[in-house]
Amino acid sequence: MRAREQYRPGPLGPLAWPRAILFYLHIAFATILIGLWGLPQVLIDRHRAQRVATIWVGYLIRCARWHLGLTCEVRGTPPRGDCIIASKHQSFWDILVLAHVLPRRAFIMKREVMRVPIMGAYAKAVGSIPIDRASGASAMGQIIAAVRKAMASDDGLGQLIIYPEGTRTRPGERRRYKHGVATIAEATDLPVHPVAVNVGLFWPRKGIPIRSGRAVIEFLPQLPPGLSPPEIITALQQVIEPASDALMAEAGFVPPPATPTQA
Repeated sequence: MRAREQYRPGPLGPLAWPRAILFYLHIAFATILIGLWGLPQVLIDRHRAQRVATIWVGYLIRCARWHLGLTCEVRGTPPRGDCIIASKHQSFWDILVLAHVLPRRAFIMKREVMRVPIMGAYAKAVGSIPIDRASGASAMGQIIAAVRKAMASDDGLGQLIIYPEGTRTRPGERRRYKHGVATIAEATDLPVHPVAVNVGLFWPRKGIPIRSGRAVIEFLPQLPPGLSPPEIITALQQVIEPASDALMAEAGFVPPPATPTQA
């Protein structure tokens, strides 16, 4: 495959669905085995959770290369200190890649996920922050309190991954950025690092079928400090969307005409 073609999604042949199904079966089995193997270590010392998570995510990424011919190129410099990662979100693939390249990744996730056997133990051990959506407006206060507590701990917070749009989006789709990332940044003075992606062209938001090729995620320059929440949201939109469009154009995608912003 020539270099330029590597960045373009491969064709969907007759084996695309069987290959994707085999891939999902493989990673499900691997998740159970690696999770059970690492669980005693985490129960003894929760600091080992990050190491087990790195092994697990790395193996899943290798499985994508073996089964699907899918890889990912990381551009820019992933931050290593306490910060907020504000990323475009197009599929499960950007979750895996971000979790793999960030040394101390953490997510904000639904409280119910934290109660899932094995997975919940790891999520808690690596510092992920549960959110109770039934709490309504008080949920943001709970998140900020949890972030501040993590920042004050001996381990620190790590890299808190937040998706400003709040959900996965299709390539070319625009959604209004939610205020959460800006509210947390203002309350904690954490630096904000935008991330652009084109992974949805290869791994769609519903996860099947998956195309071969080399997807790209790009760490963009940190936002300047001292911005107000509205300025943070505006700045994120102004850097993430054009950069993601450029990555998708590099992969041969022509975005549709802009549609009205969705709530």
